[in-house]
Amino acid sequence: MQKSTSLRYARPAAIRPILLMASLAFWSAGSSAAAGGADPIAATPASLGIDAQPLAAIDADIASSKFPLVDSLLVMRCGEVVFDRHYPHDYAATYGKEAHTKGPLNARLTGPYNYFDPAWHPYYHGTDEHTMQSVSKTVTSATIGIAMARGDFKAPLSTPVLHYFDESKVKNVDARKRRMTLRDLLTMTSGFDWNEDVPYDDPNNPSDLMEATDDWVQFVIDRPMKDEPGKVFAYSSGATELLAYVFKRETGADIEQYAHAQLFGPLGIDAYFWKRTPLGVVDTEGGLYLRTEDLAKIGLLYLNDGLWKGRRLLKSDWIKESMTPRIDAGEGFKYGYQWWLLPHGEPSRLAWVARGMGGQRMIIVPEDHLIVVSTAWHILNEASIEFDVVRRLLPGVHEHQCKAESGS
Repeated sequence: MQKSTSLRYARPAAIRPILLMASLAFWSAGSSAAAGGADPIAATPASLGIDAQPLAAIDADIASSKFPLVDSLLVMRCGEVVFDRHYPHDYAATYGKEAHTKGPLNARLTGPYNYFDPAWHPYYHGTDEHTMQSVSKTVTSATIGIAMARGDFKAPLSTPVLHYFDESKVKNVDARKRRMTLRDLLTMTSGFDWNEDVPYDDPNNPSDLMEATDDWVQFVIDRPMKDEPGKVFAYSSGATELLAYVFKRETGADIEQYAHAQLFGPLGIDAYFWKRTPLGVVDTEGGLYLRTEDLAKIGLLYLNDGLWKGRRLLKSDWIKESMTPRIDAGEGFKYGYQWWLLPHGEPSRLAWVARGMGGQRMIIVPEDHLIVVSTAWHILNEASIEFDVVRRLLPGVHEHQCKAESGS
């Protein structure tokens, strides 16, 4: 297990909300502070055209545990924070029994893949870096997009996945596996026999089976095929894990180290952790830890069309392609390049959603310049806060002109 090369620090919890309000207003690419150099001022919901009552009601539901084990909720509009709250929980007590009982979410009993170990989940060793779980997939997609923009990832997405493997060492090779492309991995249409719809505490979940092995990449590429690639949505953490291996083969760079230099560095994300498989491959399917406000920075990068303080990190075309619905994903969602796309409103628009096990969510409503980030750890009772955001919060978000256009 390799540690991130980034600087890690933790701020005193008592002063954290005040500092966060100031810092987010300052670094935002679309905020008045960033555009005009004014002193950063914490915004109120009303000042940015958001009704305070729905926010207060959601906050009350979280505080009363109607939404169980939610750890944080952050709301931004026009690059300014209008709501930021953290909710403390004693996870050592909550999952004390499960932490010492071997099972699908605790196959190794100790270490980073014991999902009940309070040293590892949901926070990384007492810091405020929270597990992102499958939001890691979205960050992986962003990193690939940056590498393509820089010319470091040269292969087109139509490249067959087996191009990066010695076919003689891969099991269950057939014509369908030979037709599987990088785009199929990004859109969860790999065609693998992979049913991740069963609960993660089910011993038949292939994601758990993968994490119980040493060689995750080999486990995934050896899976038999079930469907024609590109035709059927089948959510697969294994498909995203293959992208870590492909990235290294294509660019010669470790994807974490690349993200550190080309994504986290430019965004000022200086405290994070990214887990690795037992063989040292970056866990792109679910191993990233970020602070709530740093995940919001990644959301702002997309909301600002790939620009950060005047510097282009992502191409507009990559963002457009990423947010183009490629396949019906069920539960009311469409799916793009490792992004869930949630139709809402009349006429219908798309909210861009990053989702992770246990309640990790980032919801971007581009037309309203709105970002909602939530972290949680209700891994035995999964809930989806994005539907409440759409149903309860969005009706209270009114037309508003941001002080500065994105990317100014």
